Amino acid sequence: MQRHTWRRSIARNPTTDPAAPRRRVASPKAAAAAGTTTTAPATLRKKAVISGPRAKSRKAAATPSELDRLQALIVTSLDDDKGENIVTLDLAGKASFADRMIIASGLADRQISAMATHLQVKLREEGFGRVRLEGENGSDWVLIDAGDIVVHLFKPDSRELYGLEKMWGADLDEPSEG
Repeated sequence: MQRHTWRRSIARNPTTDPAAPRRRVASPKAAAAAGTTTTAPATLRKKAVISGPRAKSRKAAATPSELDRLQALIVTSLDDDKGENIVTLDLAGKASFADRMIIASGLADRQISAMATHLQVKLREEGFGRVRLEGENGSDWVLIDAGDIVVHLFKPDSRELYGLEKMWGADLDEPSEG
């Protein structure tokens, strides 16, 4: 009986033939002097990134009739959900992010959240595209971005605290008397 047969089956065979002559690796200068230069195949390199990601193309600004239709839909939806003190501000020429701003108040977190959800559903049904909501889960302030119109829903205390009507209202453009 032969001993240690299992070791022979586990041992690896060398990848190169041990009897093959070994080659010396010469420095590039020595190889150039001897005239035995070999060139490596060209390697592909990544192209340098010149600019960052491209911005999505923005759709054209809404016409005044589309804005009026969108505004009427938003105000009707907020009024149906018992929104209070609904105010519309014209931001044309004042802000680049929207043409109009609508501010309304709700008495409770659940009412504000329901107003935002109902408005989102109605805008989607009317074909006004994707509407983004911020602060919808139990917040004192919910922002609804409908593209050309931004809607702010507040609790009365938060609305008074932030004072968006004072910040974006028409009285800013009028010179103060003094």
